[in-house]
Amino acid sequence: MDRIATEQSIRICLTETHKLLKDAERISRAAVACADAGSVSEAIMVSEDLGQLLHDAGHLHDAASLLNRLASELGSDR
Repeated sequence: MDRIATEQSIRICLTETHKLLKDAERISRAAVACADAGSVSEAIMVSEDLGQLLHDAGHLHDAASLLNRLASELGSDR
């Protein structure tokens, strides 16, 4: 994979990570609002999707980091 394609792939991974984290922020704010209003059980129900969003964001970040590391290692071999 050439450097331009690698950088585009990294940018896509980071953009998708950002989208997932913004969704997680929106959900966590709603959950906190529920908890602050005294409905802790509703807050837990609202927050149930957080785990998957954070998991996916972590994997996308790992992919971006791996692509960057591989590109650096391959670049230093040339």
